Amino acid sequence: MLKRLSIYGVMLWAVGMFAGCGKTPDGILSEKDMQAVLTDMLTAEAVTDADAEYRNDTVKLALYESVFRKHGISRAMYDSSLVWYGRNMDVYMKIYDRVTADLDRRIYMLGNLPPETAPADLVRRDSTDIWPRRLMAVFHPKALFNGVVFDVKPEVPFPSGSAFVWSVRVWGLKEGMKHYPELRLHVEQSDTVLTISRRITRDGYYESAVQSMPARQVERVYGYIWMNTADADRTGYRVYADNIRLMRYNYNTPFDLSPEPAPQE
Repeated sequence: MLKRLSIYGVMLWAVGMFAGCGKTPDGILSEKDMQAVLTDMLTAEAVTDADAEYRNDTVKLALYESVFRKHGISRAMYDSSLVWYGRNMDVYMKIYDRVTADLDRRIYMLGNLPPETAPADLVRRDSTDIWPRRLMAVFHPKALFNGVVFDVKPEVPFPSGSAFVWSVRVWGLKEGMKHYPELRLHVEQSDTVLTISRRITRDGYYESAVQSMPARQVERVYGYIWMNTADADRTGYRVYADNIRLMRYNYNTPFDLSPEPAPQE
């Protein structure tokens, strides 16, 4: 159900669900309030994606402003909250789980099928692409959430020792930019989470790999790629990520990583 998943994919990154007792600074939306606002904002974003009538910038802004009025907040407070949660991404990811659940419930109530998890047949293959989102993303400073979040929970846990390789081609970066894309990949096994993160500072094709431990099955694979918009130049950069893949390899299945892009002279 990739088409359905894309409803809350591209700006999804702006999401989360917090586990409840965290304290946010003054002027920043609480975890509970952020959950409610993000759910409505992502629903509004889905409407603008699905209906050409709403793709006019003026109409889009009016739709988003209606969400702010509903929750009694300003765009400035929303932007500040996104920046704060973006700097506390672990909390952001916890919120994301609950926002996703809220969106799933809304979709189900509209008569669509319940959300899918990774089908069992994907677990049995020696290698397969488990990427659940769109194959391309565009980052720009006016985005509601300048990134993409993903979360893969297989029906049957992935075999122990599985390797995961996340690949992406990034282009449009410029030397001296205030912020650059940040990538993080998590592999969850029982009570252990393996993590790899990186910052991409030049155009090129990148691969990041996590090898799971051989004694435990993999219950979840999740992560994000995003660009911070705090203090960014709002006059207009555009950075693109495409050819996005998330390959899973069974234990002892050979795979090669591509060389990193060489620095420009």
